[in-house]
Amino acid sequence: CNVGIINGLSGWMSSLDDAPADTITRRFRYDVALVSALKDLEEDIMEGLRDSELDDSVCTSGFSVMIKESCDGMGDVSEKHGGGPAVPEKAVRFSFTVMSVTLVTDDKEGEVTIFTEPKPNSELSCKPLCLTFVDESDHETLTAILAPIVAERNAMKESRLILSIGGLPRSFRFHFRGTGYDEKMVREMEGLEASGSTYVCTLCDTTRSEASKNMVLHSITRNHEENLERYEIWRKNPYSESVDELRDRVKGVSAKPFMETQPTLDALHCDIGNATEFYKIFQDEIGEVYTKVNPSREERRSWRTALDKQLRKTLRLKPVMRMNGNYARRLMTQEAAEAVCELVPTEERREALRELMRLYLQMKPVWRATCPAKECPDQLCRYSFNSQRFADLLSSTFKYRYNGKITNYLHKTLAHVPEIIER
Repeated sequence: CNVGIINGLSGWMSSLDDAPADTITRRFRYDVALVSALKDLEEDIMEGLRDSELDDSVCTSGFSVMIKESCDGMGDVSEKHGGGPAVPEKAVRFSFTVMSVTLVTDDKEGEVTIFTEPKPNSELSCKPLCLTFVDESDHETLTAILAPIVAERNAMKESRLILSIGGLPRSFRFHFRGTGYDEKMVREMEGLEASGSTYVCTLCDTTRSEASKNMVLHSITRNHEENLERYEIWRKNPYSESVDELRDRVKGVSAKPFMETQPTLDALHCDIGNATEFYKIFQDEIGEVYTKVNPSREERRSWRTALDKQLRKTLRLKPVMRMNGNYARRLMTQEAAEAVCELVPTEERREALRELMRLYLQMKPVWRATCPAKECPDQLCRYSFNSQRFADLLSSTFKYRYNGKITNYLHKTLAHVPEIIER
């Protein structure tokens, strides 16, 4: 359905307390929020014009604003002492960041950048647009709440905003890039199956078993338009195929794509996913799984206990129920690898583990950096070479783990990082 603006007064200045108690969402009108964000940047824009030696009175049109959009679930936000209205105990926040303001001038070739956000990944530059009590897995409610945002954004794509900056009316165009989504949200917005699907990647069409055989050579093929076309094929089944054939044709697009996202990699979850994988490899190496057929659960438990004990003793790293970012950062270090090597019986396997960690630590800064081409150009240049070496190690020395399966983030880490950065 085509939903207009739900609450026509939502852009008005009013305190949050005016919301009735049973409200499940508060949002700003998108255009009002953008005006507010640009007014906040007024001084920076004027300074940028002065620095570029552009005559202020001439520059009234041709401003272009790049907006990064983000949306994520916020986990447990339940009231700790009850008493409030009954609302879901999870929340979703949709927000945006003004990444840059550029100006197309008549005399100078191309664009002049007037303003660039120095810390684009900081929560301080991230402006909330919509806060909602809803579980991010509740697709119906989430789409109902975000639909007006999509409608407003589509209206703004085609039009210009005229806003007084530095005392003169200036005309702005907006470009929206949905890059602040984790994989779960991307799959939901783009109509893909959930992350346990055979179609392991939100960027390319590979299956899990293909990705485990060919770890490195993939390019980004999926996009919003194609996902929409595939959904129509899934819905109509024009070739009267069986479910399996149809699913293979649409590569796991089985819901209607709702919001366009740009190909990115969520660095935090990438860290966590890969650290989980290394944690399992460490256990398997302690227990020499490559020599065994199928070890019992007791054996596996004993290796895990040994690993936890060793990490606690050498790195003071307490075991955690679920891998988190801090644990992942401490685990993915050369000293953690050394600590594990003390428990690995043969020198040959120890060397392989050290090499695996060394390569990983070479690759990691590239997808952690805000601007890899500036911050770690050398590692970026060597990335493809390193990921190839890493994949070779996995498919030879550690092939017992990667026989027909690979995790989503490991696939992306090895196959897609340089292309994401290039885009």
